[in-house]
Amino acid sequence: MTLEIRPARLEDMLVLVDWAAAEGWNPGLADAAAFHAVDPEGFLLGFLDGAPVACISAVRQGASHGFIGFYIVRPEHRGKGYGIALWRAAMARLAGRNVALDGVMAQQANYARSGFAPAWRNLRHAGLAYPLAGAEGEIRPALLADALALDVAPVPREDFHRAWLAAPGHRALAVPGRGVGVIRPARDGHKIGPLMARDEGAARALFNALTGGVTGPVVLDVPEPNAAGLALAREAGLAETFEAARMYTGAIPKLDLAACYGLASLELG
Repeated sequence: MTLEIRPARLEDMLVLVDWAAAEGWNPGLADAAAFHAVDPEGFLLGFLDGAPVACISAVRQGASHGFIGFYIVRPEHRGKGYGIALWRAAMARLAGRNVALDGVMAQQANYARSGFAPAWRNLRHAGLAYPLAGAEGEIRPALLADALALDVAPVPREDFHRAWLAAPGHRALAVPGRGVGVIRPARDGHKIGPLMARDEGAARALFNALTGGVTGPVVLDVPEPNAAGLALAREAGLAETFEAARMYTGAIPKLDLAACYGLASLELG
């Protein structure tokens, strides 16, 4: 049957998030609206006879970059060509841009055949969090300006940060001029992201403030080049549970990964 592909409406986003949960990705409780606000045309759904069977995101970032995520075909419809049809539609939407994704191990060879080259690994850590020593800095609620000043994305992401900081249940804190972090409730526990800091003391102060009083597991996705971030996760009692390779179709951007102690989301970078 012919696959009908169209952008997901806001109400459709709950389908994508539920599928992500079924894949074990543990999405945040407010991810649907926050993600959709970034690029309302950037989340694609594939339909058969009016029923959704597959999805992918192809989010435009500025005029030069893009990000692929949410690549899911429902198990009963795999192996029928629907995934590659969605993939082609997503890549067409991002044509002419430097496109990034966070690829799971099993799919990295397929992404390489589509022109993606690995840049670094992002390592997910999870567990019950313990307070960290070495915390330094005064904590206050984060402002949009804090997030914009500390973001290490290759292009400005004002729409993303505006939606992310204001999403229901998200708690955003800052060490003025030195760091900013967000924690959000997920299907299982809480997820920290982003966690950005110019120095380790600020990163540790933010981690303690974000996790203080939180029950259940905490998840933090750390870029492997940030050795201080990996040490922070281990010292807090988090264990490595998953890895994904950041891959690009074009030149690997020169990003300040030493300031990135935790990614905002593997779905958006």
